[in-house]
Amino acid sequence: MTSGAIAWPRTTERLTLRPVTGKDVDQMLTYRNTPEVQRWLIRATVDPVVFREKWLTSVDEPYDHSCVALVGDQPVGSGMLEVVDGMGQDDAPESLRVEGMLGYTIDPAHAGRGYATEIARNLLSLAFDELGLRRVTAGCFADNPASRRILEKVGMRLEQYGVRDSWHHELGWIDGCTYAILREEWDARV
Repeated sequence: MTSGAIAWPRTTERLTLRPVTGKDVDQMLTYRNTPEVQRWLIRATVDPVVFREKWLTSVDEPYDHSCVALVGDQPVGSGMLEVVDGMGQDDAPESLRVEGMLGYTIDPAHAGRGYATEIARNLLSLAFDELGLRRVTAGCFADNPASRRILEKVGMRLEQYGVRDSWHHELGWIDGCTYAILREEWDARV
């Protein structure tokens, strides 16, 4: 389980990362539904009841390492690391639960301070140094330069650039990006 097998809370230079509580979800919903944040999320609108349930049940999911990021006691963002199967033939044991999908969201009131980079870096450390994953991916809209910079800062490389492959509720079909990093790339960084 996320909270049992992984040591929480986790700390970065300025943040504390831990599983969410009901109070956290209320604050996350507030900033998550602002136009600045909604603009770059894959799911622009969410049902608050479903959102709350998903975040609160993530604590008990063994392959979901979602967390809230706090400065002091104030939630400033969230992170997600979901462990998934790699692509493979015939459900080969070598491909089961060996990859991760990374995501993050920052409260606009706290944007531009490097918090998303700290969240992403810490979750990559969790993925490779503790969970022993072989590969982690993250997606974003190509028109979201802030997210692209974060992924590049933490050592991920642009792996796929899709031309008009992503639906955006304001902009229509726009380009999307997939970033990735392998364990050996993570280990080789300095």
